[in-house]
Amino acid sequence: MSSLNLCSILSESKRIINAHSRHFLALSVIFLLPLSFSLIVSPTIFHLITTSSNSPTIHILVRLAHTQTQPQIKTQTQTTFNFPFPFPILLLSVFLLLIFSLSALATITHSVFHGFFGRPVKLLSAVTSLSSSFLPLLLTSILSHLILHSLSLPIPLLSLFLPPNLSLSPITLTASTILLLALIFFLFYLRISWTLASVIAIIENTYGIQPLRRSASLMNGMKYTGASCFLFFVSLEGIMLWSGSLLAAVASDSGSWKDWAFVAQIVLTSAVLTILMLYNAAANTVLYMYCKAVHGELASEIAEEFAWQYVSLPFDEGKVPHVVSVVS
Repeated sequence: MSSLNLCSILSESKRIINAHSRHFLALSVIFLLPLSFSLIVSPTIFHLITTSSNSPTIHILVRLAHTQTQPQIKTQTQTTFNFPFPFPILLLSVFLLLIFSLSALATITHSVFHGFFGRPVKLLSAVTSLSSSFLPLLLTSILSHLILHSLSLPIPLLSLFLPPNLSLSPITLTASTILLLALIFFLFYLRISWTLASVIAIIENTYGIQPLRRSASLMNGMKYTGASCFLFFVSLEGIMLWSGSLLAAVASDSGSWKDWAFVAQIVLTSAVLTILMLYNAAANTVLYMYCKAVHGELASEIAEEFAWQYVSLPFDEGKVPHVVSVVS
């Protein structure tokens, strides 16, 4: 079991992707590249529009109660919020990104699963699999995100309801810090336990709470590997997104967003993010297979998968038949 670590997962993912390089390249270009390019270039567009004088603004009157010498006095201030995009366009963009993200995850997971067993991997088969896997994946993703976001609500609410000039005692501050860290750890624990939920929803065609429970069961004994895999890809993808935001800020300030060097940097960053997303989806599928192997569920599937490649030859009557491999 000691060999089941991040390096072995990445190595197996690389083997499967390299064995079907054209197939995964096509899936990446169709689904992942538009997604990664949109995530990288959107900060630049946001900066360019917000710095433009023609950007639409919405003026909202906010009543703020200020405690002065007379507690009853209230002042009225005006706050301006800039909306760089019309709301329908923003909503449509988010919807399209969600479609591309879930479609990429479903098709790549389907392909890696079949590639793991050495089955033929075809583009048409991967795309048509969306008809059966997209809805379970969508429902499972919505449910898991709703649970995680609901449980994380106390974190921002605590900072909103506490007065800014409130002085806490050391005991209260220590207790609040411990509770906050415990909540963050619990959310991280849930996220790692549900690492395989999307893969289960796609491969086992289940949805809702069932993939979450199934994932938590399979991740028993593999949480350290799952956590290292999650942190590895989150860190690298976060660096790519941060670099995209940094490029956007520099380009909008210096006006170099029309230069070829800036375009090349955007394309290179998008390509690297695309590769990371591809390997992330593949690694989760490989982790799913490893977890099934740890729990003794994979041996029977492998036996069924390759049973047609073996024939039994009875050499003598009354003796146990010998199983002879006919694989060349």
